[in-house]
Amino acid sequence: MVTVNGQFPGPRIEAREGDQVVVKVVNHVQNNITIHWHGIRQLGSGWADGPAYITQCPIQTGQSYVYNFTIVGQRGTLWWHAHHSWLRATVYGPLIILPKRGVPYPFPKPYKEVPILFGEWFNEDPEAVIVQSLQTGGGPNVSEAYTINGLPGPLYNCSAQDTFKLKVKPGKTYLLRLINAALNADLFFSVANHSMTVVETDASYAKPFETDTILIGPGETTNVLLRTKPGSPNATFFMAARPYNTGLGTIDNTTVAGLLEYTSTSPSSMKNLPLLKPTLPAINDTAAAANFSTKLRSLATLQFRASVPQTVDRRFYFTVGLGTRPCPKNQTCQGPNGTKFAASVNNVSFVLPSMALLQAHYLGQSDGVYTTDFPNNPPFPFNYTGTPPNNTFVTNGTKVVVLPFDTNVELVMQDTSIQGAESHPLHLHGHNFYIVGQGFGNYDPVNDPAKFNLVDPIERNTAGVPSGGWVAIRFRADNPGVWLMHCHFDVHLSWGLTMAWVVNDGALPGQKLPPPPSNLPKC
Repeated sequence: MVTVNGQFPGPRIEAREGDQVVVKVVNHVQNNITIHWHGIRQLGSGWADGPAYITQCPIQTGQSYVYNFTIVGQRGTLWWHAHHSWLRATVYGPLIILPKRGVPYPFPKPYKEVPILFGEWFNEDPEAVIVQSLQTGGGPNVSEAYTINGLPGPLYNCSAQDTFKLKVKPGKTYLLRLINAALNADLFFSVANHSMTVVETDASYAKPFETDTILIGPGETTNVLLRTKPGSPNATFFMAARPYNTGLGTIDNTTVAGLLEYTSTSPSSMKNLPLLKPTLPAINDTAAAANFSTKLRSLATLQFRASVPQTVDRRFYFTVGLGTRPCPKNQTCQGPNGTKFAASVNNVSFVLPSMALLQAHYLGQSDGVYTTDFPNNPPFPFNYTGTPPNNTFVTNGTKVVVLPFDTNVELVMQDTSIQGAESHPLHLHGHNFYIVGQGFGNYDPVNDPAKFNLVDPIERNTAGVPSGGWVAIRFRADNPGVWLMHCHFDVHLSWGLTMAWVVNDGALPGQKLPPPPSNLPKC
């Protein structure tokens, strides 16, 4: 497996708001690779964002690249991961940004902080899995297990010795920094007989609320406070996660578990204690998923404002979902009705260029690399969440949307029922955004905007488009560069569910994209 510094998950990076972070990445493996600093705004440092063929060419075998960026106006839990093919199956780790010295959390100071990374484990090389899927046109083989901090736990065969154990003291508050690094699964997470208080999502503080179950999509982070019981409870507790999924394809429908153990219990008596298990929602419990996501609100205080754009300069309506492409001649394909699976935004399935988009934009050499005619609205209107159309073929292209600096954007992303409705965790690079509205069925441009929350909507970098529904986001395009927006299910990313925004320079010197570093990898 491909790892960073021989570790799985990879090493923890800890910094403070305002710090400059410099990471030298040396590629000792046969795969091309890049690293993405997921959720970092990269203000003025777009060359360090990391997605292959978007802001840089991959780092080739024997080559290196220095990622250099400053953390501006951000604190909380983020993460880093490979951003080329399916290498992030094993190449990922936590990126924890502490507040500036002397600045407290806006919630009770925890006794201890614990990163918890959910991942997926494949017995075969994940690169071989996606290569086979793209060749045959069918769905990829699913993972064998989910992991907590790299460990599958006691619910899988022969894995009891590989169990993450969180040892806690009675009457203490623990900050769990939850990160979903799984390739292709939204996850429900719960701790038996303990409730959690949500205080942050995607490194943005949230209005605290108590819950028994967390929903966390790939790419998303959630910080929760876990208050332990006042005395020794004479029991051990499972902390468990399993997928939320409504799609038609095969999925790894297993459960990963770790143990919550109280240190006040003697090791000898621990073996005889009852083991309590949480009750997790059913795999297709969309009501539970919506119940959680609609509770999220920004803290929206004087210190931590919710800077929601109150006016809109450009409105977009994007359909996101699956489709098909024709099977090549003289080949048998395993997708729907002998086709190949594809995925698209507004029916455009993204084709990776051979030159990094940011380089082409900076040099003014977009001809033959990308076009600027990405559709603002679906090119073929239909009942998006009803009976799908007969023609499910997508178009292929490397298309972008160009935005003037400081444009206030409103984007509605609509799930479609083609090949089955399902949620899609959409991640925007280079910007945070506010989720101002969401609902089921088709978005109604006449009546739905009246219900938008423009006061304290949650601020995120990854938004779950509800299964059979829509989500509306607003953001200010104040970061010059080229920024990918894609589904964080890697299978959908591989099938083309992605697009890019080009944000032009502003008028002032600090609003311009700087030149590329001298060691930027070449294609």
